[in-house]
Amino acid sequence: MNISHDSANRFLLREQYEPEDLFEEIKASINLIGGTLSADDTIVEKLYSDSSKVELIGYFWSGKHKKPIKGINLISLYYTAPNGDSVPINYRLYNKEEGKTKNEYLREMIKEVLEWGVMPKTITTDSWYSSKDNLKFFRERKFNFLVGIAKNRQVKVMDGKFCKVEQLDIPEDGMIVYLKEFGWVKVFQRVFKNEIPRYYVIHQTEESQLEVFTRSQFRSLCSIHWGIECYHRALKQLCGLSKFLVRTSQAIANHIFCSLRAFCQLELMRIQETIENWYEIQRELYLKVAREFIIKRAQEQKALAS
Repeated sequence: MNISHDSANRFLLREQYEPEDLFEEIKASINLIGGTLSADDTIVEKLYSDSSKVELIGYFWSGKHKKPIKGINLISLYYTAPNGDSVPINYRLYNKEEGKTKNEYLREMIKEVLEWGVMPKTITTDSWYSSKDNLKFFRERKFNFLVGIAKNRQVKVMDGKFCKVEQLDIPEDGMIVYLKEFGWVKVFQRVFKNEIPRYYVIHQTEESQLEVFTRSQFRSLCSIHWGIECYHRALKQLCGLSKFLVRTSQAIANHIFCSLRAFCQLELMRIQETIENWYEIQRELYLKVAREFIIKRAQEQKALAS
């Protein structure tokens, strides 16, 4: 395919793609009822771009780098159907000129997908999106949810006093606690390789279900939420998320839309069993190029030797 940089840039400057256009692309290919809606954000790294010339670029905290880095903040809603098929269904690019927080973007996106006909059963987020306003928003819409919480969130057991969640001795199967300014939840603890514990709360629309909610169910939800991390990685490694040379916010948004659409095509190909996984096409392309290079070099050396 012979496409010049100028042609690509003209396309990005001309079009006006919106998140709903992405949803329209995939809605017929996935069961939108009863699944899990995961929310998270990632940084489109633009470490060497001039933020005074390129719109949307700012400094955002990176969990990977453990410090703020320069880039564009992409906030996604990633939907996993009951059968495990999963796609991004809404997104935002953080724009400080709009005066909104990431939590406000999240609630705005959820309202939109509900209007579009998505009917999730469960919401999952990390601790960044665990504000009391978000939790009450989820509860008002009768969602079950799994959210990460900070270690200093205030909880209490039955008639006890409020304390930091990190001060609790949480059993393997979790503990029912009262989360301050919210209500009854079940808290779980996970210890990762760095031995730093992380805390998560489970809310069920039927409070009685908290008693029977198991560690196995908790792990299953964590596994589903991990899908959004895999999606972020694939966007960057396979879909050219950060590889653009345009400067205006609309052109950048168009490029990111195209990256998300490319990811959706990979997932739909996987669903249809055209490919086994997202990385198969890239691997086959690399193998083909390497094979052709080796054959060409061998032929050249043979010609020189004769």
